[in-house]
Amino acid sequence: MNETLLSVRDLKVSYKVGHMSFEAVDGASFDVPRGSIVGLVGESGCGKTTVARALTRVMADNATISGGQMLFGGRDLVALPEREMNALRWRDIAFIPQSAMNSLDPVYTVEYQLNEVLRRRGGMDRAQARRRCEELFEMVGIEPGRLRDFPHQFSGGMRQRVAIALALALNPKLVIADEPVTALDVIVQRQILDQLRELQQRLGISVILVTHDISVVAYICDRTVVMYAGRVAEQGPMEATLTRPSHPYTMGLRNAFPDLQGAASGVLTPIDGAPPNLIDPPPGCRFAPRCPFAIEICTSVSPETIEVEPGHGAACHRAGEAPVLRKHAALTETWMAEA
Repeated sequence: MNETLLSVRDLKVSYKVGHMSFEAVDGASFDVPRGSIVGLVGESGCGKTTVARALTRVMADNATISGGQMLFGGRDLVALPEREMNALRWRDIAFIPQSAMNSLDPVYTVEYQLNEVLRRRGGMDRAQARRRCEELFEMVGIEPGRLRDFPHQFSGGMRQRVAIALALALNPKLVIADEPVTALDVIVQRQILDQLRELQQRLGISVILVTHDISVVAYICDRTVVMYAGRVAEQGPMEATLTRPSHPYTMGLRNAFPDLQGAASGVLTPIDGAPPNLIDPPPGCRFAPRCPFAIEICTSVSPETIEVEPGHGAACHRAGEAPVLRKHAALTETWMAEA
């Protein structure tokens, strides 16, 4: 088994809204092994991006890490002084944003923006930075002659490659990619994912890939962390989690997305309803109001995570019945019936 690079334990992140506060992340725990891609997946509002932002400690003004640990190379990022945390950003932990156009300054060339990272954060001189810029562009498949172009002169896919180059500039150990292909067409999505995988393997870095699309996780990730309403519903090796899901939410997500491996047939079945309002979440299992398999205990007792296979766990009272539930979950009528 690979050595663990990042270990998140019982992470809680709170937001203050007016006179109220709520936990957007409520006790999330997962590991990121060295040299692996971990997919953080779930619907919008499930806490994925909040976790990603908490890992860099670059969050909204009204957000606070209210509990837990984030152990990175043995150091707790939660307790780290800001000066030490700032030294880790970009050098050891880098971030690829969802919208590359919004992350690139439109009035400066791409080379100028890369140079800022390489010279100010990396301590390189002008010649070293120039060589590194060319290396990075070649690495992400862009002709180095385009370094002096402005962001608006690149296509959406190429801008995302520039964002990847920026993230890799100082050879970080961990790259966090927040919905890096959401705004791109499916052909470019696959190109970017293939390139991200190739770079991850070549450089030996770890990647946390935040996405709402479970087919992207199936295509590129080694491990899967499924989040729902601020909590981890299920996690484990990608193949085990997606082919033998033990939480009804993961089963529902599988039904709602096409097979990226090429299956053209099959009916996509949505999960009726929406994640709960976290200002006043339901008692018990937070998925229970939408779950076709909910029983009485689900609506009153919050489930503990049950290990269903080595390294594969699900926070569901009925995880032990998963083989039977999976058969029913594959039927469209199961999800169309009132829970």
